[in-house]
Amino acid sequence: MNDYYKVDFVLSPADNDACDLIAASLADEGYESFEPADDGSAMTAYVPAAQYTQAGVENALAECVIPVDVRWSAAFVEGRDWNSEWERNYFKPIVVAGQVAVHSSFHTDVPPARFDIVIDPRMAFGTGHHATTTLMMQSLLEGDASGRTVIDMGTGTGILAILAAMLGAREVTGIEIDPFAAANAVDNVALNLGDTSCVHIVEGDASALAPLAGSADIFLANINRNIITADVAAYAAAMKPGARLTVSGFYVDDRDIVAAAAKASGLELQSVAELDNWSSMTFILK
Repeated sequence: MNDYYKVDFVLSPADNDACDLIAASLADEGYESFEPADDGSAMTAYVPAAQYTQAGVENALAECVIPVDVRWSAAFVEGRDWNSEWERNYFKPIVVAGQVAVHSSFHTDVPPARFDIVIDPRMAFGTGHHATTTLMMQSLLEGDASGRTVIDMGTGTGILAILAAMLGAREVTGIEIDPFAAANAVDNVALNLGDTSCVHIVEGDASALAPLAGSADIFLANINRNIITADVAAYAAAMKPGARLTVSGFYVDDRDIVAAAAKASGLELQSVAELDNWSSMTFILK
């Protein structure tokens, strides 16, 4: 049964960086979905019930080096039809960047668009509704993916990998650390592209990039600031000289931190974009 624990955090004072740090630590504990408040005052995190422990939450909070007071509570969420849950409360059909209609298989009133992507999200992240997913999709639409090799790190629902394939990519590898999200991505790829598409989903973390060394023309990572800065050297190692890296999952105020880590790995900043105080950044491997 796909039971979960829903863990609510309240931060005082509000601090987006503290939310990011706690989320990164919780991800190491098996948490797979996060809903932060825009001002950093609160966050809700979800973890499969079998992986929830009080000690895991306390360890994540202890690793936060920013001095904030955090109150938290956990509630068991019985397994349910998550597609119906998304349909009722979160996921409505949208058009991203005027070109990509994103909807679920249970939607009937879908706006027309150049690209039509069907996403049944379950608990995985990435439907185009979040600003960071929108920013990443805009970057793909503005670039040239035709005939390119693409790596989508932290693929979530697989939405970026699917769009890259629709844009003519020759080969796309989506890497996802969470097994439930990886399985969801496989299903979404088949739903949109069939079973013989150019998209391959791999379950794993940055270590899964080792066999892909020097292969990517385009590298995508929509995760969070701390994971990106920790793993950006591995991203660079998977890229061809002159390849493009686009990252998101962090706030505008975090750009200098991300840029410094990227520069240390031989990546040169090409452009930035922002939406609702969230940022994306594109770099070129020298």
